[in-house]
Amino acid sequence: MFERFQANARQVVVQAQEEARSLDHDYIGTEHLLLALLRQPDSVGGRILTRHGLDHDRARDMIARLLDASAPDRLDAQALEAIGIDLDVVREKVEAVFGRGALDRERRPRRGKPWFLGGDHIPFSGRAKKVLELSLREAVALKHNHISDGHILLGLLREGEGLAARVLADSGLAFDSLRTEIRSELA
Repeated sequence: MFERFQANARQVVVQAQEEARSLDHDYIGTEHLLLALLRQPDSVGGRILTRHGLDHDRARDMIARLLDASAPDRLDAQALEAIGIDLDVVREKVEAVFGRGALDRERRPRRGKPWFLGGDHIPFSGRAKKVLELSLREAVALKHNHISDGHILLGLLREGEGLAARVLADSGLAFDSLRTEIRSELA
């Protein structure tokens, strides 16, 4: 499939990996594909998203908030608070006894060579793989023999359930009109 990717689509994949790495994520998700599209303001996908008021910084902030709101620690804290336990007070007491940062998680070491030596591959999430598969289907449906960044954006819209779709929906973007606009520009 990647042999059909045009340069701008390949760049989206490369930049998605960079976005995942910069956010310290150990996977490439739909959100990283969206951020990578927004890094290319002159491409079909980047141009359309920017025209609708979504830029890289805004999308990244929304992603951070959505991930933070659904983080297990936050959910655990809310559950404990519901039964009268203040997790911040517990943390303070633990740190008073065991030292500052006693409850902080250690970073998991990554296996293999560092990324700049060609190692440290970051895998695609199931949803991100689905988006890339759907981008191929979108290209075939449009009778294109290549996959561009616009097809990847169509794949994100068609997948419709990942974090990227949530960011697009929360930004007030109408998926059907976006699809029409993208297909028009790809024609």
